Amino acid sequence: MSEETPQTPATGAGPPGPKKMPEKRWYIVHTYSGHEKKAKQGLLERAKALGKEEYFDEILIPEEQVVEMVKGEKRTSKRKFFPGYIIVRMALDDESWHIVRGTPRVTGFVGGGGNEPTPIDDDEVARMTQQIREGASKPKPKVTFEEGENVRVTSGPFANFQGFVDEVRPDKEKVRVMVQVFGRATPVELDYTQLEKA
Repeated sequence: MSEETPQTPATGAGPPGPKKMPEKRWYIVHTYSGHEKKAKQGLLERAKALGKEEYFDEILIPEEQVVEMVKGEKRTSKRKFFPGYIIVRMALDDESWHIVRGTPRVTGFVGGGGNEPTPIDDDEVARMTQQIREGASKPKPKVTFEEGENVRVTSGPFANFQGFVDEVRPDKEKVRVMVQVFGRATPVELDYTQLEKA
């Protein structure tokens, strides 16, 4: 009787090894407008509940700080760059795709077709995060002005004077306004926040 040599198992046989996580990339996810924060929170909670939180790194809501004058007072608020969108850094596979798609207030991925959304460039996200940081340190004016527009001065020595915009310098957030002082048109340089549309 001949001795049989033990056979090696065929490739693919045996218990599967741990599944390798795909590379994490940035994706744009469409949400209901005005519900970006709730969509972000819902996505994080859903990923945690399904034990897939390691698939999701960061979720950004691209927004900036803006300043406006309300009843003579400066008010700072947040304005979204892209209302109705969040940016998600995640490892995309079938399960994580379904986690995103099944999150309340999320309508789906942007770009690509079907189950293959197109990732966005890291450089593009870096530019957005830079804009977010700049907006936090130096809020932008919510209202902008155009040459020839009628305005009213809200603060400073010319408060309550009316005039028209002669020149706009958006880089410095300044406006030259022609106001009537003793019957003569006088140029006055003011900040955006010192004016309101008449």
